[in-house]
Amino acid sequence: MERRDFIRLSVAGVSAGIIVPTIALADSGKQAATGNIYYTKEAPGRWSDKVATHLPNIEIEKTGGNVAVKIVTAHEMKGYEHYIVKHVLLDQNYKFIDEYLFNPTKDTAAISTFTLHDYSGPIYALSMCNKHDLWLNGAEV
Repeated sequence: MERRDFIRLSVAGVSAGIIVPTIALADSGKQAATGNIYYTKEAPGRWSDKVATHLPNIEIEKTGGNVAVKIVTAHEMKGYEHYIVKHVLLDQNYKFIDEYLFNPTKDTAAISTFTLHDYSGPIYALSMCNKHDLWLNGAEV
């Protein structure tokens, strides 16, 4: 094999080695994260027995152009020993809208309320437990 052919094939091989996995991950990025980085009802990962007490429930109430979003995680608040750290509200593109941080010494229930103005479409809620990781649920406004 000549030197130029060797260099050309080496560059092609390295390029394919970088591009092909990137394309494959782009298609499965959300699936790879579900059940590993965050958990859902459908993909609870190692926490399959924790769905009922860790998955955030989203309640929506529309009044005129305003939307009240109430997030409830049916989880005990046992001080710093075991509690929900926060709720995060995300838009349809998983972009941050707002969050509520719980005070484990004062909050007795993991309930947060947000107000959206002139919003429609999917929303997502994250609920983070100090022991059982991050949980995602969605709803339609």
